[in-house]
Amino acid sequence: MTRPVLHSRRVCLLSLCGALLPSGLAHAGRQIEEPLSHAVRSALSAAVAAAAPPEPLLPTASDQQSYAQWQTASSLRLSRYKKHPTERQEFLQTLWYEARRAGLPLSLVLGVVQVESAFRKYAISSAGARGYMQVMPFWARLIGDGDDSRLFHMQTNLRFGCVILRHLLDRERGDLFMGLGRYNGSRGQAAYPQAVLSAQRLWMHPAD
Repeated sequence: MTRPVLHSRRVCLLSLCGALLPSGLAHAGRQIEEPLSHAVRSALSAAVAAAAPPEPLLPTASDQQSYAQWQTASSLRLSRYKKHPTERQEFLQTLWYEARRAGLPLSLVLGVVQVESAFRKYAISSAGARGYMQVMPFWARLIGDGDDSRLFHMQTNLRFGCVILRHLLDRERGDLFMGLGRYNGSRGQAAYPQAVLSAQRLWMHPAD
């Protein structure tokens, strides 16, 4: 099977079959803490710093319409997990901002969140990973301010998750299969990438 490659920060989708986990389960693995060079650590630290309010950058009427349509369609799907409309809107706005900032497809990030935490803000895995994108606490020490309790903050968690996923995909030279496995701590195994790619297909939208 040929593995998908992320070119120009866009995802080439794989046609994979994988059963999604029940919505109440967190699927985080035991991500390995790897040594980072000073340059990489500095770049990642800068990427997660200065968490400004996630205001969408929508310069044209077409951009605004596309974003509104994505919000509406995604909010409808998300209602299965989040009942309150305002909570859904704030979550999707923040995810849109952080995914775009990291150069990741919206559907990919939504697929990761669905599989990792089933959209539970305070999810904790058996390995200690936290929040929506199941970020391991060691990342707060490596590239943050050391306060791992902030990983339960919505924007902080999504920013860390997107920055880390972008970094790991780049480490794997755009290989989505290997990058997702590395994010989960199961590099080279098929179950997690298959689950994320299956979930991603449910969130696909022209605005992606």
